[in-house]
Amino acid sequence: MRLEGVITALITPFRGGEVDHDALADLVKFQVEQGVHGLVACGTTGEGATLTEQEWAEVLRTVVRVAGGKVPVLAGTGTNSTPTTVRRTRAAKDLGADAALVVTPYYNRPQQEGLFAHFKRVAEEGGLPVVLYNVPSRTGVNLAPETTLRLAQVAGIVGVKEASGSVAACREVISGAKEGFVLLSGDDGLWLPLLAIGARGVVSVASNLAPREMVLLFEAFLRGDMAQAAAIDRKLGPLYQALFVETNPVPVKVGAALLGLCTDEVRPPLAQATQRTREAVEQALRLAGVLRL
Repeated sequence: MRLEGVITALITPFRGGEVDHDALADLVKFQVEQGVHGLVACGTTGEGATLTEQEWAEVLRTVVRVAGGKVPVLAGTGTNSTPTTVRRTRAAKDLGADAALVVTPYYNRPQQEGLFAHFKRVAEEGGLPVVLYNVPSRTGVNLAPETTLRLAQVAGIVGVKEASGSVAACREVISGAKEGFVLLSGDDGLWLPLLAIGARGVVSVASNLAPREMVLLFEAFLRGDMAQAAAIDRKLGPLYQALFVETNPVPVKVGAALLGLCTDEVRPPLAQATQRTREAVEQALRLAGVLRL
C-alpha cells in the first residue's frame, strides 16, 4: 500500500434520508477513472459521525467493492472511545479496508499521554495500518508534533493526516519522523506548500469535484514543474475556499449536485446550504473549469 498523491475524502450521498449506494458507486468509479491515488470512506467529509453502524459498514463495503483494489481504501474508524475504535477498526479490516484513518478522540479532550496510549492500542489491536488524523478545529484537542513523532515509532502507525493548519508543526513532523512515515495534508489550500517541504499528498475535499485537476497538480510537482503545479493550484484556490464557507461537507455536496454526482442532501444536524454558499461554489467550479456553461 502506497499512501501518496490525491486521496479523496469521499462524500456519502443521501437520498430521502437514506444512503444512495448507486450514487456512491458511481462516485467511486469516477474517482478511480480520474486517476486519484486513494479513497477515504466514512470520514469527516463522509459524515461518518452520523452514520449508523449498519450504514457505516454498508458504505465501506460499497467503496471497497467498487474500488476493486485499484486504489487503497482508508476507513474512518475513529471515535472518542478507545475500545469502540479498536472494534470498528477490526470491522473495517473484515470489510476489506486497507488502512484505518483514526481521528483524535473528540469531546473528552485527552492529554498527550492519553492520545499516545489511544493510538498505540488501536495500532496494536485493530489489525490495520493506522493513519493518525489531527483536526483540532473539529475535536477540541491537538496532537502535538512531539506526540506524533513518538507514535511514528509504533509498529503499524504509518502516517498522519495533518489538518491543524500549522506549517511549522508539519515541518517538525516531516523533519523528525522515521523513513516511511507519511504526512498527508488535511487541508487542500496547504497541500502544495506542504509537498514542497516533504509531505506526500493530500486527503482532499476538493477532489470530490475536481479529481483530475488535483491529480495533474501532483503529477506536475513530481516531475519538477513547479510553475505548472502552482498555476493549477491558483486556479483551484477559489474552490478550496468555497468548500469551507460553511461546515464541510455542506458546500461540497452543493458542488456534487451541480455536477450531477448526487443530491446536495446532508444528514441532520447539518442544514442545507445557504444561497450565498451555492453561488460561491458555482462560481468557484466555473473558475476551476470544472463546471461549464
